[in-house]
Amino acid sequence: MNDRIRAREIRVIDADGNQLGLMTPQDALRKAREQNFDLVEISPNAVPPVCRIMDYGKFLYENEKKERAAKKNQKQIVLKEVKFSVNVDEHDYVTKRNHVLRFLAEGDKVKASLRFRGREMAHQNLGRNVLERLIKEVGEKGIIEFRPRMEGNTMHAILAPPKQLPGAKKQEKPQRPQQQQEKPRPQQVQQAQQQQPAQQQQQQQQPAPQPAGGETPTGT
Repeated sequence: MNDRIRAREIRVIDADGNQLGLMTPQDALRKAREQNFDLVEISPNAVPPVCRIMDYGKFLYENEKKERAAKKNQKQIVLKEVKFSVNVDEHDYVTKRNHVLRFLAEGDKVKASLRFRGREMAHQNLGRNVLERLIKEVGEKGIIEFRPRMEGNTMHAILAPPKQLPGAKKQEKPQRPQQQQEKPRPQQVQQAQQQQPAQQQQQQQQPAPQPAGGETPTGT
């Protein structure tokens, strides 16, 4: 950069990206100084080397800003451990399995471990069955990185979140069922019950219909 460029002749690009042609480093540096810019060698292996006139401090700042934004948007994958036991009961197993599924859904890896104590070492198949059952029930919601294997007195398997294809939509949450027809409120029920006796009384007070022709019925 600037005085440290050793080539005899360089190809120069100005701050706006325009080609200025071939120059000596001294002439190109003089042009850069006139604009209060730097002369930066961007392609040293080219023949001749390519240099650009630019604000090098601003260039570094923009690059650092982009790197910070990229790191901010990156998801840090954390390895979460869920511990099982050989004699785990059904309720505890379901609870721990749900933890595994939640961690995978959040984008974290899961280490499912199972420690054998004392005589349990003679029944490693029982522990393996627990972890194999977990892998089977996780299914497509996780990727197997390591199948169950022993390290000392501990057996463990590692599961990773499934890779999402570019442009693939996330699974939508299931919609709630439509609400049932709203039940009448207690106040509405009470008003309806009060209106029924009044309606019945009005019906009783109405005169009976007369026979056709205006004749009155006579008893026989």
